[in-house]
Amino acid sequence: MLFDTNKIIVQELPSLGNEHTKVSTLRTDLIHPIVSGNKWFKLRFYLEEAKRLKCNTLASFGGAYSNHIVAIAAACKLNGLASVGFIRGESCNSPTLMEAEALGMQLHFISRDAYKYKEVVMGEFANKGWFWINEGGYGINGALGAASILLVKDCSAFTHIICAAGTGTMLAGLVMGANENQSVLGISVLKNNFGLNEMVNVLLPPEKSNAFTTIHDYHFGGYAKYPTKLIEYMNQLYSREQLPTDIVYTSKLFYATEDLIQQQYFNQPANLLIIHSGGLQGNRSLEPGRLIF
Repeated sequence: MLFDTNKIIVQELPSLGNEHTKVSTLRTDLIHPIVSGNKWFKLRFYLEEAKRLKCNTLASFGGAYSNHIVAIAAACKLNGLASVGFIRGESCNSPTLMEAEALGMQLHFISRDAYKYKEVVMGEFANKGWFWINEGGYGINGALGAASILLVKDCSAFTHIICAAGTGTMLAGLVMGANENQSVLGISVLKNNFGLNEMVNVLLPPEKSNAFTTIHDYHFGGYAKYPTKLIEYMNQLYSREQLPTDIVYTSKLFYATEDLIQQQYFNQPANLLIIHSGGLQGNRSLEPGRLIF
């Protein structure tokens, strides 16, 4: 699976910072139109392991607008593998799932109650010999892949590495990849996701345990919630910096960072690197015209 990491750039964001705080973003969203942002990094070692084990099918879980699901579908097609997605909720013809299906993914819709017991679902298909990937790519291989995000450009000058956090897989990887003098901050996009720290620590070596901070004040009502205030911010940010964001992860991430700067949260002087993790395809759930990009 070959992707050109040279497409990734560090984009300075002068309108977010001030005389004491410099802000940039690592545009991992530019790496590929479908396997976008952190998805390729989190999948890369799972794909290698699946090939090593001679598995010809990858299976995973996700929602109707899951970046993870469509990324697996595209990655498998590019690597000559089959893919299966177990989708939370009733049958849905979302643009995301239609694209995943067009890429060859076999979709199975399961009830929200059944979705809570993924190990049962996996057991029902155990004889298939599929290679299973946890929702969101959560796991050691996902974190190790995410650790390589900080290798695509020289990130040594930044004082803080900041990312959005769902499962915490990328956050764990960034903790692994960061220098000892860099602070790593995760902005949780889920409401009351107070088990996040534990999920991250499970993936970290003991010496890196709790070498990060999580903030839970910028979920905007919960996962995939996008009040008018957030949509307005996304449009304003694009007008200022020509930077597209998504409604689930990166919009909340950039809003949080800008708000924290205004609150003088960061020690000064500070040089912040925000990880743009892609996921822009999720904006297709919005009615046309709400975003200016």
